[in-house]
Amino acid sequence: MLRERSKLIVQAHKILDIGLTATAFIAAYFIKLYLLPMPFRGLTTAPNYYIVLLMIIIIWYVTFDLFGLYKSYRKQTPGDILWNMIKAVSTGMFIMILCMYFIKITDVSRIMMGLFFMLNLGLLTLSKGVTYKILTHYRQKGFNFRNILIIGSRDRAKDAIDTMGDSLSSGYRIIGCLDLDKSEIGKQVKNGIQVIGTVDHMGGILREQVVDELIFAMPLNKIDNATQCIAIAEEIGVPVRIVPDWQIHRLMYNPGIASIQFEEFLGIPTMTLTTTSQKYGDLLIKSTFDYLFAGMAIVLLMPIFLIISCAIKFSSRGPIFYKQERSGVNGRRFMIYKFRTMMADAEERRYELDKLNEADGPAFKINNDPRIIPFVGKLLRKASLDELPQLINVLKGEMSIVGPRPPIPAEVEKYDIWQRRRLSMKPGLTCIWQITPNRNQVGFDEWMEMDLKYIDTWSLWLDYKILLKTVWAVLAGAGR
Repeated sequence: MLRERSKLIVQAHKILDIGLTATAFIAAYFIKLYLLPMPFRGLTTAPNYYIVLLMIIIIWYVTFDLFGLYKSYRKQTPGDILWNMIKAVSTGMFIMILCMYFIKITDVSRIMMGLFFMLNLGLLTLSKGVTYKILTHYRQKGFNFRNILIIGSRDRAKDAIDTMGDSLSSGYRIIGCLDLDKSEIGKQVKNGIQVIGTVDHMGGILREQVVDELIFAMPLNKIDNATQCIAIAEEIGVPVRIVPDWQIHRLMYNPGIASIQFEEFLGIPTMTLTTTSQKYGDLLIKSTFDYLFAGMAIVLLMPIFLIISCAIKFSSRGPIFYKQERSGVNGRRFMIYKFRTMMADAEERRYELDKLNEADGPAFKINNDPRIIPFVGKLLRKASLDELPQLINVLKGEMSIVGPRPPIPAEVEKYDIWQRRRLSMKPGLTCIWQITPNRNQVGFDEWMEMDLKYIDTWSLWLDYKILLKTVWAVLAGAGR
């Protein structure tokens, strides 16, 4: 999930708005020139409309910033967004008229500028309305929001609750607060948010629940084991945010994995420790590539999807697709899609084969699994074609093209703390383990270390290399 603090995302938003503004101006120009009824049709050649358009782009770019059009949608109502946009466009138009007066640009069509004003408002309203609706819809469905766990239950914690709000439409969901005193458990802090445990329960909550961020909203010097708390969060891969006053100097804590940043969080200056990549521009490119690649691949591979579907249907009774619950970012659960390569009763027979498990650790793998559909199932697995429906998961935003493979929740429950950090990045169709020679002989701990190395050293170039090697692994039939 890409963070709103990414400057590149804000710049992309600005470019979209300026593009829509330019589109509105060009459309108004051609409507006035060709489409209006006589005698309103036509334009004189006296003013240079290229200069006018350039002035609009510059002025609008500044006024959009001045009126806060790029504040987070999480804390704004549709009315706030619409009103700020109307003020920005109206102010821009007023400044534009003044500029044309002072530099003596005359004969600009008033009708055309009126059309531009209306079209500009219309396109921007449509764009922001659709964006707001989509974001709200997905947040209410449980997507594109962050689960927050707050350490503290006094004034600083209450301020944090007020700042974030407690509804999914805000983009944040506070799962509860932790206190130092056991007697506070169950008490309400504010807005229905309760104390759900003590600081000693933090490790268990981070492992058992989906937590995207841990916020220390109390002085660190009051927490006896603050260093241990931060170390556990760092090892699991959960970002830590410390609200002023900062007491980190009292801890003498030197992060082994996380990087430290000072940044603003909903208007509050905070210090953040995070173990995931801070290359937000590159992450935006990665996310864009995921959606474009998955969409084009599904369209181009549709004939292969049809052939595989027919082969499965004719070779075995049961559905074409196999759905299984997996764990995604920070333990979020989702249904993964695959072409079915096993008999319809494979899940029921799974426990009969536990004694034949050849993998160490929580994972389950056996060679020559008797549940696999003869020929068709083995062929699909050998060529890794059974994974193709996961492109749907990529389009849904649950997976990436490259990333750690999504584990089964039952396996995650058996993870050691350090292994849990592999869930801090979006899971993928392919990964380092997938392109490793004799990958099925790789030990579980070594597999986990490969995923953590991927997270710690992630770059677009690394994804590119993994993709190229994946193509070779598929052609070589390295699957099983």
